[in-house]
Amino acid sequence: MQIQPTTGAQSEAAHQLTPSGLWALTITTGVTVASLYYNQPLLDAIARSFHRTAGEAGAIPTLTQAGYATGLLLIVPLGDVLERRRLLLATLVAVAVALGLAAMAPSLGALAALSFAIGLTGVGPQIAVPFAAALTPPERRGKTVGLVMTGLITGILLARTVAGAVGSAYGWRVVFGGAAAAMLVLAASVASFLPRAPAGERVRYVDVLRSIPPLVVRYPLLREAALAGGMAFAAFSAFWTALTFHLSAAPWSYGPGTIGAFGLVGVAGALAASAAGRLADRTGPRRVVGYGLATLAASFVLMFAFRTSLAGLIAGIVLLDLGVQGTHISNQARVYSLPAELHSRLNTVYMVSYFVGGALGSLLGAAAWTHFGWPGVCALGAGMAGVALAAHLIGGRTGES
Repeated sequence: MQIQPTTGAQSEAAHQLTPSGLWALTITTGVTVASLYYNQPLLDAIARSFHRTAGEAGAIPTLTQAGYATGLLLIVPLGDVLERRRLLLATLVAVAVALGLAAMAPSLGALAALSFAIGLTGVGPQIAVPFAAALTPPERRGKTVGLVMTGLITGILLARTVAGAVGSAYGWRVVFGGAAAAMLVLAASVASFLPRAPAGERVRYVDVLRSIPPLVVRYPLLREAALAGGMAFAAFSAFWTALTFHLSAAPWSYGPGTIGAFGLVGVAGALAASAAGRLADRTGPRRVVGYGLATLAASFVLMFAFRTSLAGLIAGIVLLDLGVQGTHISNQARVYSLPAELHSRLNTVYMVSYFVGGALGSLLGAAAWTHFGWPGVCALGAGMAGVALAAHLIGGRTGES
């Protein structure tokens, strides 16, 4: 299979990202990534609708993130060899189809399979982020990535709130159907506002995939960022998967609407994304990664110590989101300091690690809740953050601060 860019003589550097284009990418990342997280506050309602257990419903977010990791590996690298706007549009239409079918799923098994498809086709944000980074001067790259990631994080957080509210009023199927319609509207908007940016390479698809593993060997910075990011997101996913069951049980006994509203508590994490990017530009992203991992570990200690306090839970969520997003933004700034012509493939390595960690975290979070309750979930999250922080502290420097 020979892949040719639509305008081989042009390079991405010849295109400039306008403010409207940057905002289009920011909105795209937020709305698209939300499709991966609508299921979390609805897990209890989904389980009851199919007469299944919480543990069985926990397979849904796990398969969504596994599908996303697969899409990162197989689809996102095409951003280095295909025109990115067209590739982004194709993924938006595909995820709309998967969401529409999920709304009509006849069984939990079918919904789980379609959840994998939603993750597989919902990789638009990881096409958009390197798109923005490649079209931005190095001295503003952290700020630009931070802004786009603010949209992504806001989408993650509001997805839970919107899904919880709509699910409470109209049922979980309406959430997925409405999301499908929103993705089609977004695709039409992207076609109007994003610039065309043909890639400058001519390479076979199989050669693109073969070129990815050597990047892991070549760049120690990439390995360090992938490990820290994957473990941080594993802790994050374990928490949010288990939180639905924690808040559905006594003494809370909250419904999907109230559970979804807890996503708003994490808005501090969205606000931290842009700030983390600016701080990384000033002080060096490696240092900010360390701060983020330490904050993440502290959040689980707090939520265990004040496990019967609503105020303690809220404070822990704020710290958790601050820690995860500070770590993630700074890691991406590090990765995008590597050669621009490799950005999509470098992003693939980092984000596959990130979402493999997320899938593992969702699986272990549901298991920890089933067997050990909330203390087990807190111990799991703190342990994951601790492993990442230890690896970060003992890791060798790579010449980049």
